[in-house]
Amino acid sequence: MPRDENFLKANNARSLWHPMAAPGDMQANPPTIITGAEGVHITDIDGHRVVDAVGGLWNVNLGFSCEPVKAAIAAQLDRLPYYSTFRGTTNDAVIELAEDLRAFFEPDGLTRAFFTSGGSDSVETALRLARQYHKIRGEAGRVKYLSLKKGYHGTHFGGASVNGNANFRSAYEPLLAGCHHIPAPWTYRNPFNESDPAQVAQLCLAALEDEIAFQGAGSIAAFIMEPVLGAGGVIVPHESFMPGVAEICRKHGILLIADEVITGFGRTGAWSGSRLWGVQPDLMCTAKAITNGYFPFGAVMIAEGVAEAFESDETGRAAIGHGYTYSGHPVGAAAAIACLAETKRLEVAANAAARGAELFAGLQALAERHAVIGDVRGGCGLMCALELVSDRDTKAAPPKEMPGRVHQVAYENGAMVRVSGPNIIMSPPLILTSGDVQTILGALEAGFAAL
Repeated sequence: MPRDENFLKANNARSLWHPMAAPGDMQANPPTIITGAEGVHITDIDGHRVVDAVGGLWNVNLGFSCEPVKAAIAAQLDRLPYYSTFRGTTNDAVIELAEDLRAFFEPDGLTRAFFTSGGSDSVETALRLARQYHKIRGEAGRVKYLSLKKGYHGTHFGGASVNGNANFRSAYEPLLAGCHHIPAPWTYRNPFNESDPAQVAQLCLAALEDEIAFQGAGSIAAFIMEPVLGAGGVIVPHESFMPGVAEICRKHGILLIADEVITGFGRTGAWSGSRLWGVQPDLMCTAKAITNGYFPFGAVMIAEGVAEAFESDETGRAAIGHGYTYSGHPVGAAAAIACLAETKRLEVAANAAARGAELFAGLQALAERHAVIGDVRGGCGLMCALELVSDRDTKAAPPKEMPGRVHQVAYENGAMVRVSGPNIIMSPPLILTSGDVQTILGALEAGFAAL
């Protein structure tokens, strides 16, 4: 029997620890209880209905009413609710999905899939496969990883180790040895005091070359990066950056891992972030939108060259001693098959590009009216951020409570946005309409007007 409203409010955060939050803070400031959702809207326990400009958590690309995905999940639960894909068994849904993904990612040069339970699992898998690839090829000394400061790669020890934000690292150190970071191609804040995006990209590429020379190319397994940095504050690199990284990696025999847990399946206005920049990675991490957030699921996509090394091995070094109980879960696979079909049918990448341009322009106009907005980031589909400051000239951080105040008033005025440090981040469903964009902008206007 469902608990009533009074029970839920009275016990909010009493017995539950929330991810990415301080338990005491959640008890002192109980989180919003979401009880319903439809289309691009969510409804809380008090009946307040708003546009979800967070898109669940970057993942509900098709909104909350995607019936084909729900129907696929229900039908698969009736037919085969679970079976393992560990050595010796498989299921029909996962075979079909692997072929669908192969076709979808063909322009990215990716032809094999290793299935996981989510984004952090996908990153962990890619990091492991990268090391194993080099061992198969007789270069067992290639064990190190390079990544970007401000990058985010999930919460497992491997992912935390290549993460470029101390918030996800310092409490859990010491982390994995052999992980080294270079500056992010972030125009607004960078150690070079450079404001030209193309020049920032070149300086970061030079830093990458320098780090490879310092570490020794023969010791490095892979470079991992998000095509557009998401959780770090929607940092959009110059168009020359990721191609430059790919070229450097190829030159030195380093695998390029594209972390597309956020950027995959249309969010950037292209079907993948790698495709946006014209790059074919060696490994690609996916999750989130692969099932529209309706089922925990992910896939690491593998390039033909990497696959060939594993599949042609005769030494025994290619046996994969890694996997998850829910790798290739038939319900997740069925959800992903339906989700991929609907993603293509609705052409959400094109809508993400169009609505993202509207949202980005509206946020830039907002910054012209409110001096606390130091930087507006976006311009690549439906992922945008506002960085708040207390002084535009010095770029000093805002009062700690300021972003939260904007968030609360915006919510009261019709839109759920996300606060991360000084940033207000937006990643709405890719089925957003122009009217929904205006609702988000109007809610933010109210939020800033209330400061």
